[in-house]
Amino acid sequence: MSSTRLPKKEAAQTLAAAAEPEPKNNPNGGIAIATIAGAAIAVPPHLLTREIVKHHMKDVFSLEGRQLEAIYTVIDNSQIDQRHSVFPVEYIIEPRPLAQINVEYREKAIELGLQATKDALAQADMSASDIDLFLTVSCTGVMIPSLDAYIATEMGFRPDVRRLPITELGCAAGAAGLGRAWEYLSAFPDRTALLVAVELPTLTFQRKDFSQANLISAVLFGDGAAGVVITGREAVGPRILASESFLFPQSLDAMGFDLRDSGFHIVLSKDVPQLIRDRVKGLVDGFLARQGLLREDISAFLLHPGGQKLLSFMESELGLTRSETEISWDVLRRFGNLSSASVLFILQEFLAKREMPSGSYGILMAFGPGFTAEMILMQWP
Repeated sequence: MSSTRLPKKEAAQTLAAAAEPEPKNNPNGGIAIATIAGAAIAVPPHLLTREIVKHHMKDVFSLEGRQLEAIYTVIDNSQIDQRHSVFPVEYIIEPRPLAQINVEYREKAIELGLQATKDALAQADMSASDIDLFLTVSCTGVMIPSLDAYIATEMGFRPDVRRLPITELGCAAGAAGLGRAWEYLSAFPDRTALLVAVELPTLTFQRKDFSQANLISAVLFGDGAAGVVITGREAVGPRILASESFLFPQSLDAMGFDLRDSGFHIVLSKDVPQLIRDRVKGLVDGFLARQGLLREDISAFLLHPGGQKLLSFMESELGLTRSETEISWDVLRRFGNLSSASVLFILQEFLAKREMPSGSYGILMAFGPGFTAEMILMQWP
């Protein structure tokens, strides 16, 4: 009986291959698929209506004459009927030390984050032990350990859960979180990710800041949280097909926060809507072209409602009708701008209210500090 001996290098490779575990079966036929299996939103109990905001703007900022008329016009034209707040307006408008505000942020962020987590898992018919990657996004407060650690401990997540807190992408972070979840599931298609966005911008209110950016912020932003379950396993829901980011050149001063002794002071350039107007058509068309699609192939547009002017500009540049952007306008009207959670509110509303034909494509898009755009391509099975 004769035998053939392998060279040392080939023998080592053979032994290494034999030692590797066999890959798990992918129920999707070997193609990595990330399905949005469930989404939920959570809002605090206190309301900021137009009339409440008007009543307090005059006294808090000592506005009168043309200044008062101008801010009233902004409020009336904002397309925002109400927003939610973690505290009554009488408490929000009173100055407080940054240390106290940060304690309030931690307590309320955990409270809303837990609610969004529980409801999203229930929508996906999953439990905490099913989650392999836990992403949290927020830009309106700071906490270390991060929000995900508190929620994971309270909910009983597995000790080996991967955690990824994203804290500085602002309004774009909800879409970016979906993109990072998709990338993770592309590498590990048998796993499940949970994304939770919590934003409490009312806690960044600055009574002594008379800048236009701060006045607009006091009219625009509301508190809320959203949770989304994304899985590579068998599930019902739209599938994420692609994700792209775009960092606008020379745009660092367009949007963000300055952290001072009194807390977060918003940076919000009046040029932001025009910045997006100039780029959005090329960004969308280029993204779709790289996926072999045209704008005409898209049946669902889930656009971040940063404000009425921004949303109107996107509508015009992309050739959309009001019926195609109705849910974005509805979220703006009922909740205001929720920063990173906004686009996830739109996603949840879309999944709850719209039945999409099989094979339909959708694009989800949000913008944030950097200045950056985040885009997600989806398809309904």
